[in-house]
Amino acid sequence: MTRKGLLFRCRFFLSGALTSRQRSRARLIAAALSLAALLLVALLLTRPSATKIGAVPDDICVMAPPQAYDPASAQAMLAARAIPKDARCPVCGMYPARAPQWAAQLIFSNGDAHFFDSPLSLYLYLNAVTRYSPGRSASEIAVTYVTDTETGQWTPAGQAFYVHGSTALGPMRNGNLPAFANKRAAEQFAQRRGGKVRVAGDISPALLNALDTRPIHTHSMQ
Repeated sequence: MTRKGLLFRCRFFLSGALTSRQRSRARLIAAALSLAALLLVALLLTRPSATKIGAVPDDICVMAPPQAYDPASAQAMLAARAIPKDARCPVCGMYPARAPQWAAQLIFSNGDAHFFDSPLSLYLYLNAVTRYSPGRSASEIAVTYVTDTETGQWTPAGQAFYVHGSTALGPMRNGNLPAFANKRAAEQFAQRRGGKVRVAGDISPALLNALDTRPIHTHSMQ
């Protein structure tokens, strides 16, 4: 019922054959309704607009939890694992299982594992472990793996060869670091798609910053 309709009904009751007590109660109800309507209007008029609210981060990433080791899997704790469908990249929040040809992973000394959507995200993580996993340190990382672009198999990240500056776009649709277990395969890829073959030691913070085109991220725990 509208405010106007409520006031009309109250006036109707007041004009009828009501007792003095009933009329007093009706007046109180009408006054309360009028006051509530005025307060509502005042609240709407004084509410700050969106432009007055402090700036919010450009992007907020969910901080993906690590995947625990399952002793019942009969798999060696530090062996490369299949990517769980629900695993999220701790750097960008994507699901690595959706683009396994680009995926990477690392395993901590206690068996916990993180999965990444690309070698680029893996190295961004390695360059800032405490940012993406508060309470963790690089010293806890036992092994790292990347997907060999040629075969689709896991290969140790530290022994792989990477092509920097090719036309190949990773899952984030930007420049990336396709990985290869074999140097010759990496060179042939660079001949076809452009870029330069690099080893893990060449992947510097400056190179990562140039490839990382994401907006500034604020990470929040899931």
